[in-house]
This record gives sequence, C-alpha cells and structure tokens, in this order.
Amino acid sequence: MPPVWDSLAAEDIITAHEALEGPMLPILHALQARFGCIPEEAIRLVAARLNLSRAEVHGVVSFYHDFRRQPAGRHVLKLCRAEACQSMGGEVNAAHLLRRLGLEWGATTPDGRLTVEAVYCLGLCACAPNAMLDGEVHGRLGAQALEALAMEAS
Repeated sequence: MPPVWDSLAAEDIITAHEALEGPMLPILHALQARFGCIPEEAIRLVAARLNLSRAEVHGVVSFYHDFRRQPAGRHVLKLCRAEACQSMGGEVNAAHLLRRLGLEWGATTPDGRLTVEAVYCLGLCACAPNAMLDGEVHGRLGAQALEALAMEAS
C-alpha cells in the first residue's frame, strides 16, 4: 500500500531541495520516492513554494514518463518501445501481453500486483526486444518469455 499523503513530509522534502539550481526535478523525484506518485496536492505545493503556476509543474509531471499521478503496482514492468525492439517484435509482444492482462499502457492490474509502462530505450538494443522488471533488465523476450516474466511478478 502506498504511503499516505503527508503535507509536512512533503514540505520537508521541498525545503531539502529548493536551494538547488533547477530544484523542480529533484523535488518531484523525492516526492514520488516518498509517496509513490505525484498527487495533485504535491503539484499545488511545489508550484507555491517555487513560485510557479500549477500548469508549469503539471507540464513537467506529464512530460516525463517516470512521474506517476497514481501509485504503481507492487511490481513495475517497463517494456521497451524503441526502434530496435519494435523491429524485433517488441510491439507485437507488448500488445499480446496487454491484451492478456486486460490493460492499457501505464495501467495496473486490478489486484495492484503489476503496472505495465512504456519506456523508450533501455540500452539493450543488441538484445531486443527487452524489458525491465523492478529495475532488472531482461533481453531477447519473445511473447511467451515476456508473459512468463509478467506472471513471475506476483
């Protein structure tokens, strides 16, 4: 279960990073590490403390794929969608897995076990198609191997 929003903890995180040059990204990363996502309350707080509009902060959160507005599942499976993986069948494998799980990109299984996200290069192009499960990379994944990897995350 993700940590409950705590505005005092969020204030402490912002205070610890706001003196940095370009503090928004470090603050957002720290908030997500603490709370599992960037909730609306965090966007308001960061905007106020950095003297920015909420739209500016929201723009950064929505631009970067690593930031989430909702907490992820217990396990996160990132599937590479870059050209090398596409050329080796990664898109077909991903579509098969998403269909099998009944998910869209970025969604979490109803039991909260697994979130499937897109990533645009894991640096394993020679081992395409590839994925990363909870920070561990896996290469040369056919449809069956990808499904087995996803099911392993239980």
